[in-house]
Amino acid sequence: MANSTVVTVFLLEGFAEDQELSVLLAMLLLLMFLATLLGNLLIVTVTTADQNLHTPMYFFLRNLSILDMCYISVTVPNACINSLTGNRAISVAGCAAQIFLVIYCAYVEILFLTVMAWDRYVAICQPLHYSTIINVRFCVRMTVVSLLSGLVYAGVHTGDTFLLNFCGSNVVPQFFCDVPSLLRLSCSDTSSNQLSILVSAVVISGGGFVSIVTSYVRIFSAVLRFPARERGKAFSTCAPHMLVVSVFLSAAACVYLRPLQTSGVLQDVIFSVFYAVVPPFLNPIIYSLRNKQIKEALGKVIPRSFHSGKV
Repeated sequence: MANSTVVTVFLLEGFAEDQELSVLLAMLLLLMFLATLLGNLLIVTVTTADQNLHTPMYFFLRNLSILDMCYISVTVPNACINSLTGNRAISVAGCAAQIFLVIYCAYVEILFLTVMAWDRYVAICQPLHYSTIINVRFCVRMTVVSLLSGLVYAGVHTGDTFLLNFCGSNVVPQFFCDVPSLLRLSCSDTSSNQLSILVSAVVISGGGFVSIVTSYVRIFSAVLRFPARERGKAFSTCAPHMLVVSVFLSAAACVYLRPLQTSGVLQDVIFSVFYAVVPPFLNPIIYSLRNKQIKEALGKVIPRSFHSGKV
């Protein structure tokens, strides 16, 4: 250890070993990034401008859209610039900041998706009590709790990671800094870190998944008793949410719960894209294209903006 070189800067592996493929993937992710920003910005604008959408459901959707814009901005722009310019270096402080923000956004995303599932359960299964259970105080309280607890959660995992020694290779086998990639590079004993990841994944991700599944099982049980027309409407509301949750949690589990043996860079990139890029990209598509109220509000807000000369 005394004769080893202490790592002061990390080198991100990139999207792929082949330069042409790396540039192609960078351009594809850049387009997804821009589409994600546009889609989520439209949702935030519409749910803010239209008074009819000032309800708990759209309050959480607006918060989710803001979070998703931040989430995808943590990883994709820097990775695309690195890939297109060939400058793969990232400082230790920059790497720590990226890990903190990725964990924070992923944690808050899980809580938001869980609360949104609970909101749909109350709206469908207990409609007469909806206004008393899901009120303004509940919405604000859940948002504040999610945001503040995320700071603690991300801070603990980031701190545990950077208490390790990095004295060997400084090449991160990923297009952004994440905990599993750095654990592979550490020359310290990482068993406690792996145990911490496992426990937190079971408690947070597993707990969120069980809560969401329980909510939807109850929803589907109630929906089966509805008339056929209302049944289709309820399914169309809940199915997209379940799709986003499944993609997000399954991809995150593949990244964080796999053994730390080195695997192909492209495989790591694919799994990471499906938990860090695809959910923020899918949310505005699913909620806008399959939501009649959002589409109607878009039809009102966009022409009004053009008419006023703001766009």
